Amino acid sequence: MKVLVTGATGFVGRHLVAALLERGCEIRAVARNAETARSMPWIEDVEFVSADIHAADLNVVALTEGIDALAHLAWPGLPNYRALFHFEHNLMADYRFIKSAVEAGVQQVLVTGTCFEYGMQSGPLSEATEPRPSNPYGLAKHTLHLFLQNLQQERPFTLQWARLFYLHGEGQNPNSLFAALDRAIDAGEPAFNMSAGEQLRDFLAIETAASHLAAILHQSDFDGVVNCASGQPVSVRALVEQRLRERGATLDLNLGHYPYPTHEPLAFWAVVERLQQLLEAPRTH
Repeated sequence: MKVLVTGATGFVGRHLVAALLERGCEIRAVARNAETARSMPWIEDVEFVSADIHAADLNVVALTEGIDALAHLAWPGLPNYRALFHFEHNLMADYRFIKSAVEAGVQQVLVTGTCFEYGMQSGPLSEATEPRPSNPYGLAKHTLHLFLQNLQQERPFTLQWARLFYLHGEGQNPNSLFAALDRAIDAGEPAFNMSAGEQLRDFLAIETAASHLAAILHQSDFDGVVNCASGQPVSVRALVEQRLRERGATLDLNLGHYPYPTHEPLAFWAVVERLQQLLEAPRTH
């Protein structure tokens, strides 16, 4: 199976490439920054293309030649979820790129969606939960999904929409909670400022998430939405305390220093029955 991975040097992309190589796939990896790509441990094992997939002069026919599946992860501008450019720029640029890939003959497309498509809904969220995005990022992703479903009516292809929840691990954004905590531990800080930490979230190690996405790609007859998450609600405070134990670190948690974010509910997590069914099914590709 030959897979075209966009955003290959990003947080999810770098781990997905590794997971696909482990499964024996051939990879054409695309990213804008060739210098970043050279630092990837897999760079000698893939066909790397330095390109901006949103560029008007991109040769999509050449880029997708011989490709069985597209894993589309590229999405500039995160983790700023509330910027308007998510739908003013990324939405249409992504749609044009994916449409061009399908028109060039790509039959299977996996796109990473987001838990923010569900908006401010609390509790367990299944794929049947109606999307109600409440920030520009969630709105743009959900709208892209709708656009691509309409494209399917005109030009049939397999669309695998994998909604990611919270991920952590190597390569995560330096502004994320875990990255900030690790910096505080490494610097020997006496205390760590955070929210009260009672909010419940669904966290998944990035290596596990990448393995799940690779498995979904190998279910080439699966078309639809799937939550890519742990299915286990955990409090942020418990996760921070677990990380401190893992690192053998002791610092005071300054709980309540930051208010809870207003763009997400206090408690939500994924229902992962569909994911489990896909992971247990025999490979179709």
